[in-house]
Amino acid sequence: MALSKCRGRFRPASAGGPRDYHLPSTASIRPLPRMPKVLLLTAGYGEGHNAAARGLHAALTERGADAQIIDLFALAGGAFYERSRRDYLALINRAPRVWAAVFTLIHHLPVVPLFLPFLGKMRRALAALLAEQQPAAVVSVYPLYAYLIRQLYPDPAARPFAFHTVVTDSITINSVWHRAPSDTFLLPNDATAEVLVRAGVPREKLRTLGFPVPPRFARDRPARPAPPPPRVLYMINAGPDQAPGIVARLLAIPGLHLTVAYGRDEALRARLTAAAAGRPLELHGWTPHMPELLMTHHLLIGKAGGATVQESIAAGTPMLITQVVPGQEEGNARLLFENGCGALCPTADALATQIEDLFAHDAAGWHQWQSQIARLAKPDAALRIADFILSGEGGGNGEWRVMGG
Repeated sequence: MALSKCRGRFRPASAGGPRDYHLPSTASIRPLPRMPKVLLLTAGYGEGHNAAARGLHAALTERGADAQIIDLFALAGGAFYERSRRDYLALINRAPRVWAAVFTLIHHLPVVPLFLPFLGKMRRALAALLAEQQPAAVVSVYPLYAYLIRQLYPDPAARPFAFHTVVTDSITINSVWHRAPSDTFLLPNDATAEVLVRAGVPREKLRTLGFPVPPRFARDRPARPAPPPPRVLYMINAGPDQAPGIVARLLAIPGLHLTVAYGRDEALRARLTAAAAGRPLELHGWTPHMPELLMTHHLLIGKAGGATVQESIAAGTPMLITQVVPGQEEGNARLLFENGCGALCPTADALATQIEDLFAHDAAGWHQWQSQIARLAKPDAALRIADFILSGEGGGNGEWRVMGG
């Protein structure tokens, strides 16, 4: 990590950003404000964490901050990180009951501190990063970072930056999120806030600002034509082996416009095309236009991941859920079910029946669901969170430093 020497002391040198230059002592210049520096700490154990970090990065950058996304697990973990990440994703998808037991164990017992001695390399990397970057605020979207911060700064009053935790799931919140201190916990909804209050987190530490979906959800929203035809977006984020059968069954619904996002799996694309058997089917591989696809369709089909559910809510698009990972995803699904804007449909026939019911009688069922999901939506959440962080309201001892100060 490079450091630049400035006026007799060391300051971090950030590539592409403003620097202090060594000037003669007789030089007289007016200091220029430096952009507030915010570090966003994430990890690749589930897409929701990275999605939250990207949404916040876009909002903070738009607000004029120098924001950086850091995955210390990737930087310090090496081959172990990649292996553990693959094992975690395989576990939740192939052995959900085993994962449910692990989730419950972690929730009820303080097991995380037992693993901290094995994270010495990551702790040292975090300490070096903080010393180099000197951020005014650090935002964690993955719970383990709070434990490392506590090790580095046992006394929060001695910490020279504000520390915020963005909770990326709803309602079924594992205690690992709040067993370590944070200046604030930034939450997606009121139901999740009540869960943390019952767990003993002081209410004054909580801010219900929403999940940080991309700011694009808050403006320039494309028009969504009223049904008919019903426009259904199927996001294959779980169960690819079942996808061709689901496509074939849904295309049997008269008048349905079906769009499928299949990611980067070109072999799956070929199987989907074969399942369509010549019937109209809109296919998308990896695309940066997922917000626009969500906002122009009437229903989303997919897994109950934190980011997927929250982007569906931000788009005002009700959701049919095909899979729920026990533990963290149960609350995401409950959020939709309890607010009357989603349903669990684990089979192709269940999906087809629910779609036909929603769009019967001039789509009366869908209109009801759509009005109810709109009450949950916070499409500008990332901008709200960015404004809160940059306001300094959340506590901590960081300050917005200025160059030459």
